[in-house]
Amino acid sequence: MKILVSVKRVIDYNVKVRVKSDNTAVDLTNVKMSMNPFCEIAVEEAIRLKEKGIATEVVVVSVGSKNCQETLRTALALGADRAIQVDTEDGLDSLSVAKLLAKVAQDEAADLIIMGKQSIDSDNNQTGQMVAALLDYPQATFASEIVVVSGEAPQEIEVTREIDGGLQTLAITLPAVVTTDLRLNEPRFASLPNIMKAKRKPLDVKTPAELGVDVGSNVRILSVTPPAQRAGGIKVGSVTELVDKLKNEAKVVS
Repeated sequence: MKILVSVKRVIDYNVKVRVKSDNTAVDLTNVKMSMNPFCEIAVEEAIRLKEKGIATEVVVVSVGSKNCQETLRTALALGADRAIQVDTEDGLDSLSVAKLLAKVAQDEAADLIIMGKQSIDSDNNQTGQMVAALLDYPQATFASEIVVVSGEAPQEIEVTREIDGGLQTLAITLPAVVTTDLRLNEPRFASLPNIMKAKRKPLDVKTPAELGVDVGSNVRILSVTPPAQRAGGIKVGSVTELVDKLKNEAKVVS
């Protein structure tokens, strides 16, 4: 089974995000970047499947400028076999990224595509679903457990996902797209020897033109603004006072 994993370079989750003064974008000057946490979970799951002898190869792919090669090297240090950078400008819209990932998946003849359910910068939660639709593959989103039911053709997996009120288990036939949720696994840290080995692993660079994908976008960002500052809280002396404030001041109950 060949597994393709997409990874995205995003602002580190410990960094407080700043917006540019002209409200055109997020300010990335001197900001620490790292792999999207949900992508780390996707990489970890693919590596675990390889360690179990289920997967034969793990290929990681990232869409963006040359800077995302650093993220790909991190994935290689964690255990992926090789990497592909699709060289584009940063900040493509979700559909363009999905088209590129779908084409790479076709070219690689990937049996399973594992992706983070969303990136923590744009929080769109739609690229995985778009890739599945473009390829006409089955999809299972927000996976908290992946079990390979049959390794023989047709390969089947069961994906458990959390839903309102409990768990749902989906049985899907490969090739398929699975997006990962937080509870799927605990990502490992790369060891120093593996970091050194990652420098020698193959990393190919492709362009949208080579893939035959038009990344023209119909999406235009009008403005980027920070969230409104939160007002300080208050203490109330009784439930009656709380209900009165909710009804007459906040007007959230009637």
